[in-house]
Formats: sequence, C-alpha cells, structure tokens
Amino acid sequence: MKQNNIQEVLKNHPLVPVVTIHSEDEIEPIISALRKRNVYCIEVTLRTDFAFEALRIIKDRYSDITLGVGTVVNTQQIDELVEIGVDFIVSPGLTSRLYYHFMTSKIPFIPGASTPSEIMQALEYGCDTLKFFPANLFGGIKALKTYGNVFPQVKFCPTGGVNESTFEEYLDLDNVISVGGSWMTK
Repeated sequence: MKQNNIQEVLKNHPLVPVVTIHSEDEIEPIISALRKRNVYCIEVTLRTDFAFEALRIIKDRYSDITLGVGTVVNTQQIDELVEIGVDFIVSPGLTSRLYYHFMTSKIPFIPGASTPSEIMQALEYGCDTLKFFPANLFGGIKALKTYGNVFPQVKFCPTGGVNESTFEEYLDLDNVISVGGSWMTK
C-alpha cells in the first residue's frame, strides 16, 4: 500500500484547506467556514505552539473532518501524531529517516518535492504521490504540465500560491490529485 494509502485520502478530498491555528477560539469558525463550502478535510500546520493542542481538539470534537497535519519535519512530530490519531501527514520534503518513520506510522503521508531530483528520489522510495511546494515559486501549472510528461506515474498536490482563481486550473491537470491552500478559510 503506497504511502499508507494517501491517494485514497486525496481522491476523497480534492480541496485540502491549509490552516495555521494560534488559539482554541479560531477552531470553530474555521470548521464552520469549511462545512459551509462542503469541505470536510483540513491540514493544520505545525507552525505554532498551539498546533498539537488544536489537532487534539479537532480530533475529539469534529469526527466528520478528515484531519491532516502539515509541515512535519522530524520523527518526534510523527510519534506525537500517531498518539493523536491524525488521518494524514504532509511534509515539505523527504529524507530516508522520515520515509521509514512515515511508513511504520501506518498514517497516510505525502512528502514534498519541487525539483526533478527530489521527485526521482521520492520515486526511489516508492512514493508516487507528492506535494508540489511552493507551487508558485517552482513554476506552477507550467511546471506540473512538464512533470506530467517526464513523470507520468506521479500524482501531485500543489500548495503555495494556489488560490480561488487558480485551483480549478490545477485540478484540471491529469497529474494533480488534489490542491492545498489557505483561501478556503478566509
């Protein structure tokens, strides 16, 4: 099962809202905004001191939300995410140590890759579903069209610069399985 079945998660959620949460009072308005858009998935970034507590609250109170975690960069974070029981993990990159920890966690995961060498390295690990980040800085739609020809076996979830006016164009690409962005909660 590649990447602990991440493709199944992303196929069910073509829109992955990326949020940074600083306090408990932000959670309900974010979840309400997503539900109004008929979006039942969220990626909470680990960019604040409150992030792990936010994950616990969302996991406990909002069972209809598929809970993802972004900006995962070390094995200690993965261990804590296993305890919380998150639904998927997103990383901006991939190392051998992270790869093996992701696999043993049994949690679906998507590592980031932006360059051909990073994509090739991910493929060597057996990863065929990748976060393309930051999409706007690495060529966006044009780059993904080219990568579709060079790496036809790879599916991408672009984030970084994807917004309300561009997300549909990204999703129209054959090699894009989902998109991530912060515009959905603003």
